[in-house]
Amino acid sequence: MEFSPLPVSTFVGAFLLAFPALFSIVNPVGAALIFHQMLADHPAETRKRLAPTIALYAFFILLGSLLLGGYVLNFFGVSLGALRVAGGLVVAIRAWALLMAPEEHEERKADQASSPAKARAEDMAFFPLTMPFTTGPGAISVAIALSSQRPAEGHSVVPFFMGASLAVAVIALMVWVFYRASDRVLSLLGVNGARVMSRLMAFLLMCIGVQIVASGVEALVSQFLSTR
Repeated sequence: MEFSPLPVSTFVGAFLLAFPALFSIVNPVGAALIFHQMLADHPAETRKRLAPTIALYAFFILLGSLLLGGYVLNFFGVSLGALRVAGGLVVAIRAWALLMAPEEHEERKADQASSPAKARAEDMAFFPLTMPFTTGPGAISVAIALSSQRPAEGHSVVPFFMGASLAVAVIALMVWVFYRASDRVLSLLGVNGARVMSRLMAFLLMCIGVQIVASGVEALVSQFLSTR
């Protein structure tokens, strides 16, 4: 029996599309290790206190990019097909970088987040621990690329955004849990284990990016043929 994936116009289909893509780029497990290292000079209570704040900020950033990003680009005359192709390319290129050199990605995020080293931990909750460390340009671009997968019109738009929004909420919840338990994550998984997981999820993210590009090319070809 041939397996057919759930359409993204359904609640479950949208969730299954958005969750692995966002999980791959946010990588709350690996990010928790760096988060722990960045706040190693602070007591464990500080990390536990910051975790829900960072998760809430990340939720609103990803949700805003998901709900509004595609419409903003359409306002400037970018067609849905072109948005899918561009967004899919960004996702695939980002995934390729993560797949080939996850260590460089970790170091870059750590450097971005450790620049204001003298700031109080509470002052670092939004910048740089949320933006750009947890939800940086890569995560925002993935969320916008996911929004390009929304149905063009009809009643299926609502289930799509509900499923994708649930994926954003689950990612934010995972950020909260893993950041709060960063001590345990470090002891159980270790740096090498996190990099193995990062590579596996990066490959999945690249596949999702290629799929988004394919759907965009199909839309552009159909639009071109319909005008002939």
